[in-house]
Amino acid sequence: MPPAPTTTKMLTASTNGTILKSHDDFHLDDAVTNGKSTVANGNSLNDGGVSKRTNAGGKQEVATEKEVDMHGEDGKVEIVWRNIILFTYLHSAALYGGYLWLSGQVMWQTFLWALMFYTMSGFGITAGAHRYWAHKAYKAKTPLRLLLAYMQTVAFQNHIYEWCRDHRVHHKFTETHADPHNARRGFFFAHVGWLLCKKHEAVKVKGKSVDMSDLEQDPIVAFQRKYYIPLVLTICFFIPTIVPPYFWGEKSSTAWYFAAMFRYCATLHCTWLVNSAAHLWGPRPYDKTINPAENKSVAWWAFGEGWHNYHHVFPWDYKTAEVGIYRYNFSAAFIDFMAKIGWAYDLKTVPEKIVKQRVARTGDGSHPDHVHSGPWGWGDKEIPDADAEITEILHRRSEE
Repeated sequence: MPPAPTTTKMLTASTNGTILKSHDDFHLDDAVTNGKSTVANGNSLNDGGVSKRTNAGGKQEVATEKEVDMHGEDGKVEIVWRNIILFTYLHSAALYGGYLWLSGQVMWQTFLWALMFYTMSGFGITAGAHRYWAHKAYKAKTPLRLLLAYMQTVAFQNHIYEWCRDHRVHHKFTETHADPHNARRGFFFAHVGWLLCKKHEAVKVKGKSVDMSDLEQDPIVAFQRKYYIPLVLTICFFIPTIVPPYFWGEKSSTAWYFAAMFRYCATLHCTWLVNSAAHLWGPRPYDKTINPAENKSVAWWAFGEGWHNYHHVFPWDYKTAEVGIYRYNFSAAFIDFMAKIGWAYDLKTVPEKIVKQRVARTGDGSHPDHVHSGPWGWGDKEIPDADAEITEILHRRSEE
């Protein structure tokens, strides 16, 4: 990640910011012991920053941080068959839910009901888990924090603590084996494949180095983490399914397949596109040396998260983009609204001057305001003093 800019603007609100597992840390990969799949208890690393594993002979081996290969071969992929089975059912059910909708068998009330849960899921991930908890890009009062936690639970993409831990590791070690959804391993792996196999050893080891103390002290995060299974079963699946038949006579099966399965699956794929498509395709106006790119289509479906080149350069900016007229950035509009009513405050953003300097220095030229500004040669006052001092002059002689 590039160094932080020298100045950061603070926008302050006026006074008038998947798959079930019954253990504390909710992982989509299982520990493997004696050839049998068992449930890992989240942080599989001990306090020494090492990862324990069992070899084919049953002997325990330990990988230290220094021994982890960050850029080499992918290593053996260990499939988690339970996840494959559950994701297969989810996608089959979602396809049937989509068929019910396209064939006119979904009541309009049910469609709006599902759309509401889709929207809540989106904001729960983007404005909540991502911009608020993972990046601390703004601050929020208790009513907003409770709302964001509720909406993040609707999304069912692991509890807040684990979502943020994986995301912070992703930013610290982007496109290495310590990145949970390393895009250098291909579109499929970055999109969904990483959830169908065990984590790379580097993810486990490097994950221990990420500071999570702020979330460990957050009572809302702790409550959700403790009661995540019953909360997610109720909020993500039971309520969307039970309300349509009870209040407007929808078929229970239709409510399940469309309002629960189809809506949930659509939410997952829109989020996954940020990890896959937005790391592979699009211009890189802020830093051409990194994989994350500006992807307009992803920005639309992911509520503004597709301006990914900007986000990886300035991850503390609450907008995750140069907003303009919001540029499909519904999440920035949501946070701005919450700031107007006093629920969000201390919104962090990067000054335009700093952004333009970065565009000129490392951008790929695709930014509409990109201007390459530099010295014309020796003697130009724009040459930095440090550059002038290290310049060597060969065959020097005094002027006659």
